Amino acid sequence: MTEHPTSFDRPSTGADPTDPRGALLRTPVPPRGSGSALPAQGGAGQTPPAVGEDSPGAFEHSQPGAGQAAEPDTHRPRPTSEGVPAQPDGGQPGGTPSGDTPSADPAPDGVPSDGTPAGTASAGGASTGSASAAGGQAGLVRPDSGAPAGAPGPGRRGAPPEPDRRTGQPTAPGRPTPMRRDGDRLRFVGAATRRIARGMDLDEIVMGLCRATVPTFADAILVYLREPLPVGDERPTGPLVLRLRRTDRIPAERDTEGGFTPAPQPEPSELETVGAELCEVRQGSALAEVLRGVRPVFTDTPAARAALPELLGEDRDFALPDGRRAILAPLRGRRRVIGAALFLRGPERIAFEADDLLVAAQLATHSALGIDKAVLYGREAYIADELQRTMLPENLPRCTGVRLASRYLPAAETARVGGDWYDAIPLPGSRVALVVGDVMGHSMTSAAIMGQLRTTAQTLAGLDLPPQEVLHHLDEQAQRLGTDRMATCLYAVYDPVAHRITVANAGHPPPVLLHLGGEAEVLRVPAGAPIGVGGVDFEAVELDAPAGATLLLYTDGLVESRLRDVWTGIEQLRERLAATAQLTGPDHPPPLEALCDEVLDMLGPGDRDDDIALLAARFDGIAPSDVAYWFLEPEDAAPGKARRLARRALARWGMEDLTDSVELLVSEVVTNAVRYASKPVTLRLLRTDVLRCEVGDDVPQLPRLRQARATDEGGRGLYLVNRLARRWGATRLSTGKVVWFELNRG
Repeated sequence: MTEHPTSFDRPSTGADPTDPRGALLRTPVPPRGSGSALPAQGGAGQTPPAVGEDSPGAFEHSQPGAGQAAEPDTHRPRPTSEGVPAQPDGGQPGGTPSGDTPSADPAPDGVPSDGTPAGTASAGGASTGSASAAGGQAGLVRPDSGAPAGAPGPGRRGAPPEPDRRTGQPTAPGRPTPMRRDGDRLRFVGAATRRIARGMDLDEIVMGLCRATVPTFADAILVYLREPLPVGDERPTGPLVLRLRRTDRIPAERDTEGGFTPAPQPEPSELETVGAELCEVRQGSALAEVLRGVRPVFTDTPAARAALPELLGEDRDFALPDGRRAILAPLRGRRRVIGAALFLRGPERIAFEADDLLVAAQLATHSALGIDKAVLYGREAYIADELQRTMLPENLPRCTGVRLASRYLPAAETARVGGDWYDAIPLPGSRVALVVGDVMGHSMTSAAIMGQLRTTAQTLAGLDLPPQEVLHHLDEQAQRLGTDRMATCLYAVYDPVAHRITVANAGHPPPVLLHLGGEAEVLRVPAGAPIGVGGVDFEAVELDAPAGATLLLYTDGLVESRLRDVWTGIEQLRERLAATAQLTGPDHPPPLEALCDEVLDMLGPGDRDDDIALLAARFDGIAPSDVAYWFLEPEDAAPGKARRLARRALARWGMEDLTDSVELLVSEVVTNAVRYASKPVTLRLLRTDVLRCEVGDDVPQLPRLRQARATDEGGRGLYLVNRLARRWGATRLSTGKVVWFELNRG
């Protein structure tokens, strides 16, 4: 709702058309000293009827009659922040005076502020006729206060508080006063709806409703929401259950100088104890009828009075204030009722009026629609976040000769869905492929493209293709997905036996290598073009990977933000790694998990514009003394030779207890290899935390485990491998395949 600076009060006759206040002037007052009484409410020349205590003219919302002249010096206070209405004494909220200007809403000459006409006895029994006759003199006395017009009014320091003109009770300092005009209500509704609309999630919207309402509109509020809240067009199947989501009230102590300052967590009060935590709305009950009616109602109506015990609890309705001091407003979203709000006023404050039902309806409508959209937005963000996380590896594999650690951080709440991913893929020959990539954009589409590219990279890695060929096929796949599907990727293959690493890059930030001595180095790899450009050749480089070194792969969200460029961030990352390595000394590399945490600590408050993927690999390598490697000719004597070579290697390593199992399994696997191979067969034994055996040949067909029949002469080799080995598998290579198995040491 747009806030307009003017009210809907029509300018009265006699107002200066050049006055900039225009229609903002308050109720006009007849010229002082005229001795006139209230103007006629009917036609010209009619005598005004007597106004008694119970007559309609006693209410202060009566409109001025025609022919009244506007007071030229009438002061209109400025609206306060957040829609706090103007106070009746012309001061600031909380009783703070607005300079020394007299009251902005003086009563007409001869009319007391409580609505009693001239010549009628006031509440104290004294006649006001003499005061009316001397209305133009400097010693004019207000009948309701007994003080001269120029005396300090209520809210001024050193003066007693003026009694409320409706209740007759003294107004406590800082107590909010009622909204006396339609313009006040419009300004309040405009400010309140803006505050509610600022919320992005459910809690912010509910808190905005509470903070905008208390203390300006009500002394306390209880907000009930459906449990669970329906999302979109889904139809709830269970009964309607309302849960008390939030309560708020006026704090016990208020800063009378600075206005109202509601405490975030107020102390318990009587108004806060009226609400039950959970209630079930029974079909056909009084509460169900009120919620179905959608419109706010006063709680003194029969329907609302019968519904309150069901909402608040059967034994708690006694705490509600009497009269029209409570409004029950259903909260209806786009499809159905999603909750209810209960506005309460204490006995020391004036009761709600009929126009306040319209205010409550506006607040309930804006809050319900905001809650409905927040639930939809939260579900969409949850689905996108889950999609992103499920496409990332749940656990990193345990690879021989390398230790791995990873981190993933989503971006800020406004753009937390991205396309960053990382992966570690075991390869034949105890190698491992390290992958990190970043799909451009922040949306569910980016997350879906990331999942497709990651699956493609895993498939290409299983073919044991070189890194540059993997990037080339990823580029082709991205072009098949769409013309605007762009991504950066870095693909590296680590060989723990050769202590070498092969890296190919497609427009991604370069990796950082932390050596054992504490030196951090930014690896010089060709930048390449991003994936999806098309028609670009990718280049791979082979570098040393010494034992004890740590390779750090990351996405640009770690090093680039609005506060720094990418190369400044890379230099800061290198310095951070070097400083962390100095803490553990030159002979001991820092723990891998702690190193990842230290790297993420370099992020500042404004560095979360993008999501972050981080993959750290600690190169342990495999010593040459723990590797045994042979070539076997594809002949009938190859299985026997393989058994003898394996027996000697186990004796050299002191693992004679595994001799029988290894000889049996090696014999079966080599026999299957030489039966179909046309080139020499490779046999390799690796001693790490387990004993690993690898047999390679030039036949691309992978063996499959099957149950041999009783009449079959063969087909039981893989069955023995499956029963005796800790793990086993077969991987297709570009030049053939590798069949491997592992046995536990000792």
